Amino acid sequence: MTPASFSQQSTYDAAFLRPGQPIDAGRLGQILFQYQQSTPWLPKLYAEVEMIAFCGTMIDQGWVTVALWHGHTGGFIARDSDEICSLYLAPEACGKGIGTQLLNAAKAASPRLWLRAFEANELARRFYLSKGFRATSRATGCHNEEGLAEVRFEWEHQSRLESAA
Repeated sequence: MTPASFSQQSTYDAAFLRPGQPIDAGRLGQILFQYQQSTPWLPKLYAEVEMIAFCGTMIDQGWVTVALWHGHTGGFIARDSDEICSLYLAPEACGKGIGTQLLNAAKAASPRLWLRAFEANELARRFYLSKGFRATSRATGCHNEEGLAEVRFEWEHQSRLESAA
């Protein structure tokens, strides 16, 4: 996917978004585990069962929105108030506008959002920048389990920015 494709209007079929349900934990955990296993720079810290349990906890907290796409789970976003804790897509759903759709739903639900992305995750960093987030700080990785440098991104609804000016 090219950086320019992030800003173009998607011509793909929209996903159906719904709140996460306990039954989703298995598939969401698989998506996380697949990402961990297929990402060379990401340490392999967790077993699939641990990721399923983690997703179950986020669902139980009411943080998760699931994207159903062509009858399958295309991805999910987990948001705790203003913090985006996770946004992951199934490999076959990447580049289909589903991440944008999930992020837009989060933006519609909150006037301000923030998240952390690993410095090594260039695709995620470009995605968030293209969606109006700005990098506000960097950290060495001493505070995350992976030990990887990370970037904090923040977004505010335009009306909040205009009223502050």
